[in-house]
Amino acid sequence: MTDLLLDSLTIDQTTLDEIAVSREEYRLIVERLGRVPNDVELGMFGAMWSEHCGYKNSRPLLRLFPTSGSRVIQGPGENAGVVDVGDGLAIVMKIESHNHPSAVEPFQGAATGVGGIIRDIFTMGARPIAILDSLRFGNLDNPRTRYLLDGVVAGIAHYGNSLGVPTVGGEIAFADAYQENPLVNAMAVGVIEAGRLVRAQATGVGNLLLLVGADTGRDGIHGCSGLASRELSETSDEQRPTVQVGNPFLEKLLIEACLELHRTGVIVGMQDLGAAGITSAVVEAASKGRSGVEIDVRKVARRAVGMTPYEVMLSESQERMLMVVRPEHVADVQEIFRRWDLHADVIGRVTDDGVVRVRDGETTVAEVPATLLAEAPSYRREGRRPAWLDEPPPTIPPDDLGLGGALLRVLRHPDVASKVPVFRRYDWSVQTNTLEGPGQADAAVLRLKGTSKAIALTTDGNGRYCYLDPYVGGMIAVAEAARNVVCAGGQPIAATDCLNFGNPEKPEVYYQLEQAIRGMSEACRVLGTPIVSGNVSLYNESNGRAIYPTPTVGMLGLLDDARWRTRSGFGAAGDRVVLLGSDGGCGLGGSAYLASRGHVVGPAPTIDLEAEQRVQAVCRDAIRRGLIASAHDVSDGGIGAALAECCLLGDLGCTVTPPSVEDHGRWLFNEGQSRIVVSVEESSVPAVLSLAKEMDVPAAVLGTVGGARLTIDGWLDLGLDDLRSAWNALAPG
Repeated sequence: MTDLLLDSLTIDQTTLDEIAVSREEYRLIVERLGRVPNDVELGMFGAMWSEHCGYKNSRPLLRLFPTSGSRVIQGPGENAGVVDVGDGLAIVMKIESHNHPSAVEPFQGAATGVGGIIRDIFTMGARPIAILDSLRFGNLDNPRTRYLLDGVVAGIAHYGNSLGVPTVGGEIAFADAYQENPLVNAMAVGVIEAGRLVRAQATGVGNLLLLVGADTGRDGIHGCSGLASRELSETSDEQRPTVQVGNPFLEKLLIEACLELHRTGVIVGMQDLGAAGITSAVVEAASKGRSGVEIDVRKVARRAVGMTPYEVMLSESQERMLMVVRPEHVADVQEIFRRWDLHADVIGRVTDDGVVRVRDGETTVAEVPATLLAEAPSYRREGRRPAWLDEPPPTIPPDDLGLGGALLRVLRHPDVASKVPVFRRYDWSVQTNTLEGPGQADAAVLRLKGTSKAIALTTDGNGRYCYLDPYVGGMIAVAEAARNVVCAGGQPIAATDCLNFGNPEKPEVYYQLEQAIRGMSEACRVLGTPIVSGNVSLYNESNGRAIYPTPTVGMLGLLDDARWRTRSGFGAAGDRVVLLGSDGGCGLGGSAYLASRGHVVGPAPTIDLEAEQRVQAVCRDAIRRGLIASAHDVSDGGIGAALAECCLLGDLGCTVTPPSVEDHGRWLFNEGQSRIVVSVEESSVPAVLSLAKEMDVPAAVLGTVGGARLTIDGWLDLGLDDLRSAWNALAPG
């Protein structure tokens, strides 16, 4: 073995850099394999051991998440998580990133991100019913930001609209930290009969492997091992060929063919081809099935001439699936795909030796145990608290705009401003399930056809908070997502997450990653929302500068009665405005108010998870009793922005009598957690206050709905037209 290790040191560094494998990892490959790998094998190891596929730096930390619960049918480990919602139905859900590809080619990067996450859903046998996104961009004054925003939104709209799956919600935020590294996280949700899941596993010796869908091309090679698993650089634009190209119309055919095949009950296993293409699909299927596989790359249909086995195995061409089928059913399967104008080619078979064997006709070009490829090394690093977290915040001069001017400036801030210019580019009503679309409620609400139930869906995260305190920021990401679901009328029951961070090899970044996961885990345990699926996106930095640590949470809520759905905007003149939750003395640290003035300084808001749970319970129970007309959580922009948004979404003003406080600006704009603004018929106010008292939740009547102005007595008086003009400042992306 010593000679082999010496041989391993002679490999060209450029080759290792191309597949994002370190020299130490190459030596480990040689040790485990017992020989020097050939080029095809090395490419397969590079793909499977990439951060994107192998979770080398995050796997030990992900074990901290609670992943089980009474409703969880399938947690992490399959293509998507599965949650029981009763009536014989289950929800399949997952969120993933396509950050690096979108930075290089925004339209196709975002489009194929949507296509990939949709395949994760119907791979399980579920019909996709919703798409959500979570996006981060740099400063809107920068022309490149406009280019990226326009391309990403166009890509999401093109793929989702063409596919016939509604984009029902999401979030967008902007900060200089994302200037070179935009974040494009896509979430998909599907519905299935609870007992009819399909697993991604290759079992049954002699069963055949069918590659179905699109032909294989050269697009996407080294997408996971190169572009997605290292920092962006000035040469990243040269990597455009590693960005996949999508065809939503072909994927629509693939969805219908796969679901028709699923109904026949003949599928042994099904796996989509995403990152690492055929390599990842066959390795994951073999390792999960505790079997081996043998494939022949000559049987793979191609759309490019002269492709090598290396290229075929690592291509990330879109709209492809791997099926495991018994030999006696192959002809029937191929006939189904033929009817949908798709080919289904037998490319291999299941074996019993645990080896992934790749042939090119009669020549064996790779032969590696599946477990070696599937078990990437993991690194448990030592984090270091960033020094800036302990630096005293700078002195910020007084605001010279006055409270009214400050509120208008906060509403113009792109994090707070209306996202209607983006949402209107998405078809959110196709399939006729959407009861509350984007921007109408704090979470999207979709009916479950054939039942009286509905589900609520949202994505949330706040990079400012996590930059200032990653542990608390992680807790708030979960809590706000759950709170938004509650405001829409749902009971939060499960979550999926996408962890977007910088280079984990840097101690400060690893600290952020670990602390955010710990905070998220604690919030999930207290609020009863296990993490059932997710994705990690690391190395989001360029020129040595990392993004804000940005964990994104996709939350699922259940409404046992779809009539409980609740909008954010005020409902009727004469209703009383009630604040659930305590101001708590929170300062302005981490707020959109300070961000609108160019400052991101701490301390971040704190959160009491037990208090959060009680506030959510009051709002949820009051909605179920029919006591609440509207509900909107207090988040970016504080109570001032929340009141303005309630007015604008309901096209009704309100008059508020503020409390007696010394710092009016702090009361208006602080982002203290666990607070919800609700509107209530006057006759129902005593019942709401009584319920809050019963659950030990502070509650106060702030004012009355009505008129065409937002008036806070003695502080500000603004017409709805002025508020709307500021709130609509985000030009179409």
